[in-house]
Amino acid sequence: MKFEDVRTIGCLGGGVMGGGIAQVFAAAGYDVIVRDISDEAIAKTRHAIEDGKWGLKRAVERGKLGFDDALAAMRRISYSTGLASLAPADIIIEAIPENLELKQRVFQELDAIAKPTAIFAANTSGFCIQDVGRDVSEARKERFIGMHFSNPVTVMRMCEVVWTPQNSEEVIATVRRLAEAAGKEVSMVRDTPGTYGFILNRVFAAAYREARAIVEAGIATKEDVDKAMITGRNWPSGFFGGRGGIGKEW
Repeated sequence: MKFEDVRTIGCLGGGVMGGGIAQVFAAAGYDVIVRDISDEAIAKTRHAIEDGKWGLKRAVERGKLGFDDALAAMRRISYSTGLASLAPADIIIEAIPENLELKQRVFQELDAIAKPTAIFAANTSGFCIQDVGRDVSEARKERFIGMHFSNPVTVMRMCEVVWTPQNSEEVIATVRRLAEAAGKEVSMVRDTPGTYGFILNRVFAAAYREARAIVEAGIATKEDVDKAMITGRNWPSGFFGGRGGIGKEW
């Protein structure tokens, strides 16, 4: 699948991450199919995309997006509770709970539904990509890759593209260019079995361990550690106070 051939993006799961992924690709001009498990979940995702804090209407209010462009992006997104609705997608990006067995099972089911040329991308926070794609067909493994976004997707510019030894050069290049088309700055990461986390989460985890050690040793308080990182590194938040994350907003 070449970059120029991608027309439709599938989002396997909505919510905070899936909705954000759907929004940035719809704003970039792609048709998007969002599949979630219930009408209630879909309604929440649609509300976040259209009316949420980081949604399309707020983007217009902030001058980040034109009114007509926002309206066109809304029209490009369709919603469904059926897995088969993702069959037309050229790439399917997963954004379901961080449970390895769940991801493996759903991708295996999806492998029998998606078209043979479709790329699968896991938005896992850190599972080994080869483990996530363990149960898909050998042919699909060439097109099974990692595509880790940061929350909120519509604001944070990062995308880690996590490639495996089975990926073709064409697939790697296509996924990188898709992320860039959605306005992301791409960091390339080699999939590494036996580890959890790619660049962002591994570096943050190491920094958090050191921050906690500083507090436990009585060198500084939690408040002062957070203050140093926020004011010295321009972080939006520190280690110990309220911070964004899955299901949260900055």
